[in-house]
Amino acid sequence: MKLDPTEYKIDFKNRCALVTGAGKGIGREIAVELHRFNAQVVAVSRTRTDLEKLKDEIGCETITAELADPAQAKRAAEQAGEIDLLVNNAAIAKLEPFLKTTIEAWDETMAVNLRAVLIITQVVAAGMIARGVPGSIVNVSSMARFQALRGHAAYCASKAGLDQLTGVMAVELGEYGIRVNSVNPTVVLTEMGKRAWSDPAKGGPMLARIPLRRFAECEDIASVVCFLLSDAAGMLNGLALPIDGGFHMT
Repeated sequence: MKLDPTEYKIDFKNRCALVTGAGKGIGREIAVELHRFNAQVVAVSRTRTDLEKLKDEIGCETITAELADPAQAKRAAEQAGEIDLLVNNAAIAKLEPFLKTTIEAWDETMAVNLRAVLIITQVVAAGMIARGVPGSIVNVSSMARFQALRGHAAYCASKAGLDQLTGVMAVELGEYGIRVNSVNPTVVLTEMGKRAWSDPAKGGPMLARIPLRRFAECEDIASVVCFLLSDAAGMLNGLALPIDGGFHMT
């Protein structure tokens, strides 16, 4: 269910939000939801055509960048300008069994899922501090930070690292009024998620452990991200928040 701006009184008017991985799936929905709450959105993706479609829909600014490249990650953050809200959503999943996990897959996963977050947040947070802005940052992590999944060695490790990085950011940036939290979704029914988990042999056991008996939709994640970014969550800092329908309780 989408949030009603008039009911929840979340309003990002006069605030600029940077969303990475905004071309598809969760990131795209977050960008759309932020726009609905009056934020000025800057969308980052490596796919120009995806950004053009998003710009046609919500009128956002767009930046094309390959975040696995540290120079491009830094350039994207600098090009975004003065940012009040940051969502580090961009991520990749190179699925290989542990014994066959390649150095190339490991390094690329860490570069996008972890190193790019460090680089982008350093630039954005430094700008917030220089301007005296009490900003808010949300990192999109995963339940894979808590649950070991076969074939996900690099991905699980990157998301566990992301949550620890989130904690360090929360501790060090809190004194400047900058809040940093992460969200940890279960399986989300993006196009990629549907392909990966539609097989009952794979998805069935996972679904059976979710008390709500459904996987998440992109809207389920975007609404929580917007809440955490908002002033309504003003005392929330350093969270790793499961969005998993109760999976962690089973």
